Amino acid sequence: MEELFDWFYRQLKKADMYLVRYLSPFINWDSRLLSITGARGSGKTSLILQHIKSTYGNTPRNVLYTSLDHLWFSTNRLYDLVVEFDKMGGRVLFLDEVHKYPNWSQEIKNIYDGFPEMKVVFTGSSMLEIYRGYGDLSRRAVHYLLAGMSFREYLKMEHKLDFQKISLENILSNHVEISSAIIEKIKPLPAFNNYLKMGYYPYYKEDKNAYHLKLANTINLILESDLPAVENIESYSIANIKKLLWIISTLVPFTPNISELSAQIGVSRNSLLNFLNILERADLINLLTSDSKRMNLLTKPEKIYLNNTNQIFTLGGDKSNVGNIRETFFFNQLKAVAKVNYTKITDFLVEDKYLFEVGGKNKSYQQIADIENSYLAIDNIEYGFGNKIPLWLFGFLY
Repeated sequence: MEELFDWFYRQLKKADMYLVRYLSPFINWDSRLLSITGARGSGKTSLILQHIKSTYGNTPRNVLYTSLDHLWFSTNRLYDLVVEFDKMGGRVLFLDEVHKYPNWSQEIKNIYDGFPEMKVVFTGSSMLEIYRGYGDLSRRAVHYLLAGMSFREYLKMEHKLDFQKISLENILSNHVEISSAIIEKIKPLPAFNNYLKMGYYPYYKEDKNAYHLKLANTINLILESDLPAVENIESYSIANIKKLLWIISTLVPFTPNISELSAQIGVSRNSLLNFLNILERADLINLLTSDSKRMNLLTKPEKIYLNNTNQIFTLGGDKSNVGNIRETFFFNQLKAVAKVNYTKITDFLVEDKYLFEVGGKNKSYQQIADIENSYLAIDNIEYGFGNKIPLWLFGFLY
C-alpha cells in the first residue's frame, strides 16, 4: 500500500494543470461508480490526475490513484487493496488501465456492492465494453468517452489561446461573426494545417520530431496489447487485423467491397465485419453508415475513414490525399458531438437534419442548390459566406 501511495504522489506531482480537457467539467465526479474510456494517448490519465490535484490537493490520504498494469498487481489482488484502503479511511479510488487486469469487471462489481461508502473511477481502452465479462457494470457505472484534442484545444495548448467551445447550431447561424472574433487573435489556417498533421493526441507536445513514430508505436500497442486484453482473439486474427488496417490506410476514404476485402484478408465476411467493428471501437477507423440503417456487427459500412488526420500522416505520409484529410477531419470532429451518417446527396448527414459537402475553396453551391439545411464546409478560407463555412471552424465544437 505504501508503495502505491508513493507512486501516486509522484504521478500527481508531474500532472500539468494548464490544459484541462473539454470533458472534465461535464463529468459527475460524485457518482459512486464511473468509467472513462478513450483511445490510448487521448489523455485519460491526465484528466484524472488533474481532477485529483484540483479537488483534493497534492497529498490526499483518503484518495488513491493507481494503474492496474503496475507491477504491484502481479502478486496482489485489487479487492484486497480496497479492503486495506477502506481500513485506512479511503473514500475515492481511481483505477487506470483496468483492461490490463484479469477479471477486472467482477472485482469492481464486488467493490461496488461491498463498499457502499467508496467512490470508484476507472479508465480503460476505448474498446472496453462495461457490460461484458462476469461483472455487468452497465447498470451501475456512469460512462464517459474521451475524444482526442479538438482544434480548439490544440490552440490553447500550442498558442495559449483559450476559446470557448461553439455549438453546431451557433456555427451554422453565426459563422462569419465567430470567425471574425477568432481571426482577431490568430490566423487560423497555418495553425489548422499544423493541427491536421500533429495535435490530435496531447502527447504531440513531448517531442514533435518523433511524434509520428510514437503514434505508429501507439497504433501497434493498441493492436498487440490492448486488443488481446479486451477481446478474446487469437494471434493470427491480430495479424489479419493489422493487414486490414494497412489496406484501409492506403485506400481511405472508400466504399468497401466486403467480398473482395474479405478475400484479400483471407477471412469470412462476418469476421471481416467484426474486425472493422473492433478497429472502430479502438479509435483507429471511423465507419460511415447509411442514415436508414442501424449499425451492428453485420452491417456493411458505406464508407471507411481513418479515425483522425494525424493517423493519415503517420500511415500515409506525404502521399495523403487532401480530400481525404478534409473529410476525415470533419467526420472526426462532428462525431464527437453529433450523429453523423452517410447520404447519397452530399458527403455527410448530421443529426438526421443537416447536409454537408466538404471541399476546397473553389467548390460551388451546385451540389446543394435548393436543398434545405445544406452547407459547404470549405478548406483554405478564413471567412465564410451564407451557407459556405470555413472547415477549420468545425474544430471548435468541443
